Amino acid sequence: MHSDANIPKQRKILRVGVIGSGAFVEQCHLPGLQSHPRARVVAVCGRRFEHVRSLASRFNIPAIHCDYRELLARSDIDAVTIATVNSEHATQAIAAFAEGKHVFCEKPISTDVMSARKMLHAAERSGKIHQVAFTYRYLFGVQELRRRIRRGEIGVPHQLRAHFNSWEGLLLDSPSIVGFRGKAALAGGGVLYDVGSHLFDLARFILGPIEVVTGFSQRIPRLKSRGRKGETSVETDDFSTALFRHANGVYGQWFVSRVAPSYGDKAHVEVVGDNGALRASLSRGSVDVLRMSSSLKPEWKELSLPEEASNQMPSCLGLMMRSFVDACLKGKLNGDVDASFHDGFAAQQALAAVTKSSARLPWVRLENK
Repeated sequence: MHSDANIPKQRKILRVGVIGSGAFVEQCHLPGLQSHPRARVVAVCGRRFEHVRSLASRFNIPAIHCDYRELLARSDIDAVTIATVNSEHATQAIAAFAEGKHVFCEKPISTDVMSARKMLHAAERSGKIHQVAFTYRYLFGVQELRRRIRRGEIGVPHQLRAHFNSWEGLLLDSPSIVGFRGKAALAGGGVLYDVGSHLFDLARFILGPIEVVTGFSQRIPRLKSRGRKGETSVETDDFSTALFRHANGVYGQWFVSRVAPSYGDKAHVEVVGDNGALRASLSRGSVDVLRMSSSLKPEWKELSLPEEASNQMPSCLGLMMRSFVDACLKGKLNGDVDASFHDGFAAQQALAAVTKSSARLPWVRLENK
């Protein structure tokens, strides 16, 4: 075991444990953390021993666990990242704070408002860093869009709208429905929770607090294959939409689907003002473009972004994980970009509002005569 006792304070190493061993841990958490020169992944935890052992071997991680409580009890870990099924986030995060760890948690932070509130209270009481994986905040186009709006380049904003379309939910082996995302008890919701959480956070990131929300979500009745285990029904929503109003009076709307074709960019967010509009693509960084339009020049003009925006790599993932390491080492989040559990809780409230509205939506019947 390495000792940090003789490392000068200004070069302190952050020792991290990773809870979860799925695809996103391999794509994002582990490579992102290990890309930071002052982070060391000490241990990784997953339920399947052989799988976790293989993962640890590939990433040169010295210790493995199959019980997250054993990982949290280690004295040689300063921080943890959580990338398990949504229904486990609250229990694991609260336990991590109780053990004095900084916590980075995947979105949505939980499956309901009550548990999300408990997570937030535990985070506040701990005095530790708490961060949520809202990846789109790290897009260069999104950050530039936010800066230009604040500088008044499109005048006074009056509408935000976002769109996300994909065929993924109709593929038999799609991550959107295979595993926990197709199970309501484990995921909480389908695209509403998976993508809607991002879009609610993005709207708040760009234009501030949201005060009222309505919307609906819908599932397409169908079966999915479970290999030798036969077939089972998809339990979570396939498309969802929301309408909302920010505290500053700006109206917003978004639509997400995993059962429809995309057009142009797979996803985007757009803000319209009285002097123009800005549209940023949404991805993990492989597509990072910002465009501008106005009533006098309606064609969309691509705006300049840093060179890294055009590298066609999922660069947001590394930026996000390194930001967590930086926050832990400095003792505070980067307020210009990082999302805290306060932001995660706000998104959870908005998701719950859509679910509630969907069940009570006052459809108006028309006379067809």
